[in-house]
Amino acid sequence: MDPENTLIMTLEAGAVTIKLRPDLAPGHVTRIKELAREGFYDGVVFHRVIPGFMAQGGDPTGTGTSGSKKPNLKAEFSKEPHVRGVCSMARTAVPDSANSQFFICFDDARFLDGQYTVWGEVIEGMDHVDGLPKGEPPRAPGKIVSMKVAADA
Repeated sequence: MDPENTLIMTLEAGAVTIKLRPDLAPGHVTRIKELAREGFYDGVVFHRVIPGFMAQGGDPTGTGTSGSKKPNLKAEFSKEPHVRGVCSMARTAVPDSANSQFFICFDDARFLDGQYTVWGEVIEGMDHVDGLPKGEPPRAPGKIVSMKVAADA
């Protein structure tokens, strides 16, 4: 495990370890690490959690309509499959509109392959992601207590 390319996302239920994939999406991995190091994700909720599909978060307003103040990212689509535990960037209908929002797949979502940027995969603690309150938005959304690059922890 490379600590510089590992994220520790602490949810209320416990820690989730995410292996970053700079080989697939170097720009997106750099952005996620920058935001984590700035504390951007700390306290941010999962505003869209759909059973059997995915949990989406990363919007500081908790509405799904916003992102960081940084510029949007150029898409880094790959053939990496959207399967259970995969972390990918949310975006609008415009391919180069990913910013800070991301989602974690609960199950196979292969219909997203090649259209969204995969930047990581959960290697430990997926049960904590599974336990996030469901809804669009959930009545009492689960939140990221903290998100840190393992090298800094």
